[in-house]
Amino acid sequence: MSNSLKKCSLQQPSDPAHKDAKGDNFIQATLGKLRQTSPTLAKVATFAATTGTIAANSSLLSVPLWGMGLVKTFTGNSLADKAVLKLSDHWIHTNNQLIDKVLPNIDFSLSVPDDLSVNGKYILISNHQSWVDTTVIQYISENRLPLTRFFTKHELIYIPVVGQAFYFLDFPMMKRYSKEAIAKNPALKNRDFEEAKRACQLLVNKPFTLLNFVEGTRFTQQKHDQQQSPFSDLLKPKAGGIALALGALGDVIDGVLDVTIVYPDGIPNYQDLWQGNISRIAVDVRHVTVPPDLMQRLLAGRYQEDEATKADMYAWLEQLWQQKQQRIDTMRAELAKTSAN
Repeated sequence: MSNSLKKCSLQQPSDPAHKDAKGDNFIQATLGKLRQTSPTLAKVATFAATTGTIAANSSLLSVPLWGMGLVKTFTGNSLADKAVLKLSDHWIHTNNQLIDKVLPNIDFSLSVPDDLSVNGKYILISNHQSWVDTTVIQYISENRLPLTRFFTKHELIYIPVVGQAFYFLDFPMMKRYSKEAIAKNPALKNRDFEEAKRACQLLVNKPFTLLNFVEGTRFTQQKHDQQQSPFSDLLKPKAGGIALALGALGDVIDGVLDVTIVYPDGIPNYQDLWQGNISRIAVDVRHVTVPPDLMQRLLAGRYQEDEATKADMYAWLEQLWQQKQQRIDTMRAELAKTSAN
């Protein structure tokens, strides 16, 4: 595939929902007319339609998700497991349809490998600027990648609906130990690695995309300045989370994917997305390779105790982030050139 960004409709032709023009539907056309006559009212109407649908869909799906989730948990029934995944896919597909059929047309520029599979097993890393990032990743993943999951705190299981949904969908839930706790009890030193291994066991025999925002938090200029980050559009990468993910799953994955997301008109918030305030998004997806020797050390659990392994992990990430910043600069330049034409 070409590494240059290409404008495209992200629905694949095999998808029955595919359209050559996303705007050819009544709701989008009606809201389009309203945007011309009353932009403020149009934003309110768009936000009400999108968030109302998401809320209703979440409520309707929560009951069967709970039912199938409990059956899966207590019986291990594979059909219940598949049902839980189908419910999740339906929830994501509905959100994607809102983007296609309710929001004003978003000009997507996308570069993506052509060898991805919904039956694959991937660890995915990405820059992180907004809560919109996760929705963008889910949107471009439909018909390309398995369900996106990420590490969560074990305590989240007690949050009504959301926590149980994460549990039923096999999101790896971890009990993390602070440096203070490890200092008091040295026996906990390698417990994070053991917890990661345990939490990921449910993913080993099924397709998955395990997402890790390597920067650890969303980009803001204030955080950037506090870190004195050497990258103009990125925070410094953190190695701990991705090291645990690779250590737990590196011997079963089909690859590591690096996603770069650019919002050329400024970083949006989640409300901006569902109000229809985003007009352009650029996404670059590519395979990256972990040095084999480093991967073997991560699989052996040496990241926690071996300073050389830590140094090599940081060096690898540093190189990836340098390349990512260069990619962001290139993507912005290509978008500016396209806009000028």
